Amino acid sequence: MSYEKVAQAKPNIVIGTKQTMKAMKHGEVQEVIIAEDADQQVTTRVLRLAKELTTPVTQVDSMNKLGNACGIDVGAAVVAIKQ
Repeated sequence: MSYEKVAQAKPNIVIGTKQTMKAMKHGEVQEVIIAEDADQQVTTRVLRLAKELTTPVTQVDSMNKLGNACGIDVGAAVVAIKQ
C-alpha cells in the first residue's frame, strides 16, 4: 500500500534522512515513510522530529522495496511525501 503511494507521488517525494528532515522543518511534508529494516540510528531523529511536528509516519518492511518505489537502484531508509 505505502509503496504504491510513494510510486504515485514520485514527483513530490524527498528521499533520504537529511533531505526529509530539512523538508519537515520547512513544513513541506504531509507524510513520512520509514523502512523497518533501516538502521535505527538513522531513523530515530526523523521519528522524533515527526512526533514533534505531528507528521504522520508509516512504516514499511523493506528499504529495497521503498527505493524501488522511488525509482532508485538502492534502498531508501526514509522517504517523505511533500504537500
